[in-house]
Amino acid sequence: MAKSKTTPKKDGNATTTVPIQPVPEKRGYEFGGPLGAFGIVFGLPVLLYCFAFFCNDISGCPAPSLLHPSTLTWPKLKEEIGWPDDGIVGLFDAEVTMWVLAYYVLFLVLQIFIPGQVVQGVPLACGGRHTYKFNSAGTYVYGAEFVVWTFLWDNYKQVMTANLVITIVLSIYVYARSFSVPAPGEQNPQYRELAPGGHTGNVLYDFFIGRELNSRVTLPIPFMSEASRTIDIGVFCEMRPGLTGWIILNLSNIAQQYRAHGYVTASILLITGIQAFYVLDSYYMEPAILTTMDIIMDGFGYMLCFGDLVWVPFLYTTQTRYLATFPAKMDINGIALLSAVSGLGYFIFRSANNEKNRFRTNPDDPRVKHLKFITTKTGSRLLISGWWGTARHINYLGDWLMSWGFCLPTGIAGYLMLETLNPATGQMEKQAVQTPEVQGWGSIFTYFYMLYFGVLLIHREGRDEEKCEKKYGKDWEKYTSLVRYKIIPGIY
Repeated sequence: MAKSKTTPKKDGNATTTVPIQPVPEKRGYEFGGPLGAFGIVFGLPVLLYCFAFFCNDISGCPAPSLLHPSTLTWPKLKEEIGWPDDGIVGLFDAEVTMWVLAYYVLFLVLQIFIPGQVVQGVPLACGGRHTYKFNSAGTYVYGAEFVVWTFLWDNYKQVMTANLVITIVLSIYVYARSFSVPAPGEQNPQYRELAPGGHTGNVLYDFFIGRELNSRVTLPIPFMSEASRTIDIGVFCEMRPGLTGWIILNLSNIAQQYRAHGYVTASILLITGIQAFYVLDSYYMEPAILTTMDIIMDGFGYMLCFGDLVWVPFLYTTQTRYLATFPAKMDINGIALLSAVSGLGYFIFRSANNEKNRFRTNPDDPRVKHLKFITTKTGSRLLISGWWGTARHINYLGDWLMSWGFCLPTGIAGYLMLETLNPATGQMEKQAVQTPEVQGWGSIFTYFYMLYFGVLLIHREGRDEEKCEKKYGKDWEKYTSLVRYKIIPGIY
């Protein structure tokens, strides 16, 4: 990669240095190239809708006809899954979309006006650093009939569609805006640059993977500091509406369980508690995001935007949505075991990430200055002791262990919605009942996250290893000979 240059610029009596855009680094295709990008862009939204329709509170989880494919008919399936009368058009609702947009605007206003910590990002290829402001906001839990909870449950698919529309529009915006990044040799006062893997020339792939690194906008708001007015779109999407939406949807599902059954189970509270702690921890450790692959390596495009705003809040709440209809219960032993597994996962995940972040930002910190490392020819220092001396991606092990706590409380999943007599009212009502025919089939939905997340982490580890091997060359070979395992010490 060509080094960045600067040119002096006179400003009154002072002389400032304006960075010159270097020749951008270029990498090859990932995720299967354009074909893989096509599959993810169009396939994953369909998968989320399948989850929402095929595991439901109308006929069961899964819808009964899916268990008998030889006699499956579209009219029967439509009835079982609650397919809208007006077809695909019914998945979109303008009023719902406006409320979702108001939610985003609220977070944008909070981001700008709430005081926060100003942090410098990692050095960029063009020679500068971006400035970030971090702050957090919370939510209060109201009664089960609170309009937000009922709105989200009753309009779940339309809310998902609204977030998908926002994702598409935002992805098109950042892609189009990336073409205004200064060309090599031009002045670059805003430190804008292309992502190494995002300017292949293939429109679909670049739109998917993200063409510009750290896409940022500065809003023309008087009397506010530049740090407050500047929004890093990728950081905002990853840390604000998606993560908070994840927990709000869980709360809506808890409220629905209470409305439907008159009580709340330990299983749904355990999942929500683990996930809420994960999100709140991310907010507490916000500046640590600046040393992650999503910020320092990947451009912001459809892949990350869809992951932040649609995939995370709607896939990761599958388990609590399931339990809202079928309230599987856990005894004290199960609660203790899952709490221990999730706690161990969190301990590994947070301890390892804290160690890495402290070493990168201040290697003289007393908590990390004793760690051993090797220095590469590029000047980077790679840890060979502590957490990162046990495995090259030890934090992924902790992350995956935490995912167990999201899924196991659903048990051996599956239920049918059957007409049963409610002894309290003497009326026939639909109830979720687990029968031998469906037992286990619901696990396709409730355990998908654990399987997907394991595959994702292995794939992410492979991407990181490939990039490090190209960057460090022989030094990487030396490092991997000292730190032999990738994720699981002694196994993998």
